[in-house]
Amino acid sequence: MFKQKKIVVLMGGPGAEREVSIASGKAVLKALQDLGCQAEGLEVTDFTVEQLPEGTELVYNLIHGTFGEDGQLQALLDSHGIAYTGAGAESSRIAFDKNLAKEKFLAAGVPTPRSETIKLSPGLLPELTIKAPLVIKPPREGSSVGVQIVRDQAEVPGALLKAAEVYDEVLIENFIEGKELTVGIVNDQAMPIVHIAPKGGGSYDMANKYPWLSGAAGSDYYCPADLDEATTLAVQEAALAAHRSLSIEAYSRVDVLLDSENRPWVLEANTIPGMTATSLLPKSAAAGGIPFPALCQTIAEISLQLRS
Repeated sequence: MFKQKKIVVLMGGPGAEREVSIASGKAVLKALQDLGCQAEGLEVTDFTVEQLPEGTELVYNLIHGTFGEDGQLQALLDSHGIAYTGAGAESSRIAFDKNLAKEKFLAAGVPTPRSETIKLSPGLLPELTIKAPLVIKPPREGSSVGVQIVRDQAEVPGALLKAAEVYDEVLIENFIEGKELTVGIVNDQAMPIVHIAPKGGGSYDMANKYPWLSGAAGSDYYCPADLDEATTLAVQEAALAAHRSLSIEAYSRVDVLLDSENRPWVLEANTIPGMTATSLLPKSAAAGGIPFPALCQTIAEISLQLRS
């Protein structure tokens, strides 16, 4: 039945992750076509359902970040009765908003760094209760867009003023020094853990995530991560608890930091994680015995069952 559906792979979008979305879309489109599916791509900046080809039965949503991942697209498709892949409108909205997601994590007992939300105004410095080292994050961006890691208290004012040039609100988090890990969740099952090691040190920012866009050194990836059995289980359980606390449907990818005492700290859950050649969910799934074409098919089949 899946291969007989008319599928439109939606990519692009209006946000900062547009180019990554297009790369994801092209990779998934090729995988679906190689499987023999009736799939075609649709690259958009602004989107209305009228742009969809007549007879579209499933929108394979690969618009990362703004509009595609924040619940807006999902609500629009819901209102027209059009099936789509991934999380629904409400779970997407909550997961994409780091403040709302943090509330859900804390309510469910998910280990997550201490944080506070700060309103910003250009030229004005707010009072913080959290001291450096800290992380400044815009609440509603993906792919580490706008994230600043501040290790020295003297640099905090400048970082806040910089953030205020773009955002009117930021999330301030305790900085956790440790291994950067991520866990794919597919159909409520945790996949093998990926350990991310940026080349030359530094953080796993957008440049190191997508070196083909930036010319940066990139990162090394180890999957399954070299962790003992107890730590592996603790990280996967924390990731799965985060996924469930947000009521995310179908699939996600949960980012976790592992501190020097092997304690996991959940940062966020991504409801439309990257699906490029270097993306982490495909690496995690492949290590769990699900090759890329099968992953694309599984996501579509689960989503169709949710919305049939």
